[in-house]
Amino acid sequence: MSEPKTPTTPAGDTYKGWVFKWTNYIKGYQRRWFVLSNGLLSYYRTQAEMGHTCRGTINLATATITVDDACNFVISNGGAQTYHLKASCEVERQRWITALELAKAKAANMQADGAAQNSEVQSALRTLGSKVEDLTTCNDLISKHGSALQRSLTELDSLRLTGEAGDKIRQVTERATLFRITSNAMINACRDFLALAQAHSKRWQKALQAEREQRVRLEETLEQLAKQHNHLERAFRGAAQANASADSKRKGEASDEDEDDNEFFDAMEENPEFITVPADPQFHKSPLAMSQESPSQELVPLKKRRTRIPDKPNYSLNLWSIMKNCIGKELSKIPMPVNFNEPISMLQRLSEDLEYHELLDKAAKCHSSLEQMCYVAAFSVSSYSTTVHRTGKPFNPLLGETYELDRRRESGYRSLCEQVSHHPPAAAHHVISDRGWTLRQEITVASKFRGKYLSIMPLGTIHAIFGKNNHHYTWKKVTTTVHNIIVGKLWIDQSGEIDIVNHTTGDRCHLKFAPYSYFSRDVARKVTGVVMDKDGKAHYVLSGTWDEKMELSRVMQSSRGGENGTEGKQKTVYQTLKAREVWRRNPLPDGAETMYFFTALALTLNESEDGVAPTDSRRRPDQRLMEDGRWEEANTEKQRLEEKQRSVRREREREAASQRTSSQSEDGAHHDSHQAIWFERCEDRITGEHIHIYKGGYWEAKDRGSWEGCPDIF
Repeated sequence: MSEPKTPTTPAGDTYKGWVFKWTNYIKGYQRRWFVLSNGLLSYYRTQAEMGHTCRGTINLATATITVDDACNFVISNGGAQTYHLKASCEVERQRWITALELAKAKAANMQADGAAQNSEVQSALRTLGSKVEDLTTCNDLISKHGSALQRSLTELDSLRLTGEAGDKIRQVTERATLFRITSNAMINACRDFLALAQAHSKRWQKALQAEREQRVRLEETLEQLAKQHNHLERAFRGAAQANASADSKRKGEASDEDEDDNEFFDAMEENPEFITVPADPQFHKSPLAMSQESPSQELVPLKKRRTRIPDKPNYSLNLWSIMKNCIGKELSKIPMPVNFNEPISMLQRLSEDLEYHELLDKAAKCHSSLEQMCYVAAFSVSSYSTTVHRTGKPFNPLLGETYELDRRRESGYRSLCEQVSHHPPAAAHHVISDRGWTLRQEITVASKFRGKYLSIMPLGTIHAIFGKNNHHYTWKKVTTTVHNIIVGKLWIDQSGEIDIVNHTTGDRCHLKFAPYSYFSRDVARKVTGVVMDKDGKAHYVLSGTWDEKMELSRVMQSSRGGENGTEGKQKTVYQTLKAREVWRRNPLPDGAETMYFFTALALTLNESEDGVAPTDSRRRPDQRLMEDGRWEEANTEKQRLEEKQRSVRREREREAASQRTSSQSEDGAHHDSHQAIWFERCEDRITGEHIHIYKGGYWEAKDRGSWEGCPDIF
């Protein structure tokens, strides 16, 4: 099929043609089909897409058009939409500029005409209102003067004059009575007209406002349609390719969809979340059906997740009576009632790190390791966004307790946590995604109560591995501080530094979480970072807050200068392109303040589910009683479970002591002989740490419904 090299001749208000559009620093300029119609400039990948998939639209009435050089020009609406375009020659560029300027002028005139019409309507409404007020005044005067005339006539009638004078007075009285009847009828009619005019005036004003709002909604809807088409296509392709065989040819291809994911100026970047919209909202294709492209297109119903839990009861408790003797102790060793908890376990809290798993989905599709690092860094920050209002303490998991989060059909991943140690408390976590990444971590939480505040220091390393290029990232978590433990309103801060390392390429990202300071001019909860290659050259700057959003900017140039930083070192100044949002926090559900400020994901974590292991946190009775608002029973049950755990541990230590010979350490220390069920202890080849790594078997046991190896902990 032949394609025109230059824009087509204008037909009415429509202008079409191929123009090169800037996409990103990997792909550069890519050819796109642009259509100018009715003051709107839209673009598509091909002409065939015009019927179904618009990639972006700009309203020229509010846009600026600038010329860079002989062939390049820029169109921007002053907001997030900016198109950097290049024509094949100067003549073609001038044709587009002329068409765009004419369309802009016409759109502006139409907008001005609309404003003039609106002004006329407003003027008419004001005039009508003024006349209605005049009519009201006349109405009042007629009523007042009529009453005065009636009184005067009554006084004359009382004189009881005879003869001609009496006849005249009676005649005047009769005429006055007729006038009074007529004037009363007119006054009543005026009242009706006044009420009707006022009611219609309000209706006209509402109709006018509705027309304005409808126009704005139509413009916004057009842009949203472009975004939704793009996300639908991504969701379909992403799901369809999840289990497809990754032969060498497919690995070598760079899809056009990936290119649009990485664009710096496309409208679709305004909505970073990954959206999956099935053909019917109650059904979704099973992964097997999608991978095999079964002719039957079998549909499997998705589990409907809950959106509410029972409201938090309003129980009062003297915190000081519990905490005054605990200063300096480990939080895990303080016997805390459930009144200070939230109804999920630390294993479930750890699983909440997956709230923004789509950041890793996007990272898995990146061709550039440096851009991939940006998404990994944003993911590392996103895990803190759920903590800003969450002042409740998760339940300490019992030894051997597990928690699974199987969201393979909805989101492509499966997550498993297990409490592998009690002293110190440690949880192992393993996530595998069909979308090309694996996440694993072993977290030990050290915590100290300092009197006014509580410090929580997560120890352990987080690993993210991407199968496409075998990039292996590691990082650690920062310190969480809970302030105003005894007096005042509890609030949470995150502070410290994170170094994310790509052990495959040597790329690094240094993130700094600024601690809150009353005297600082910076925005609260600020996070900044720089992405560098193995040679230390900066490529991206990250900035934002850990509770709201993160943005990235590509570095064009860096130099030493400006104010001196800490320890007398000069700060580095980065010259960057316009910032692009890479992550934004999801809004909390309605009524979250009465549900422990849980996110939409957190509300589903403790929902009862068939088929999970008998050690799963969902089956923990004290936690379930607390969620149901039965806190006194929950505290009694919590004491029973903790005593049961201590009894099992004492028995295990007695058995180990009787069998201990050469296994006893030289210093005589006795070690807990507990063996994890689904994880095995080994040395990590990247960090050299002794950690627990998933050894497999859990999901197979679930498929069989066989849990013989699980201990009785509840």
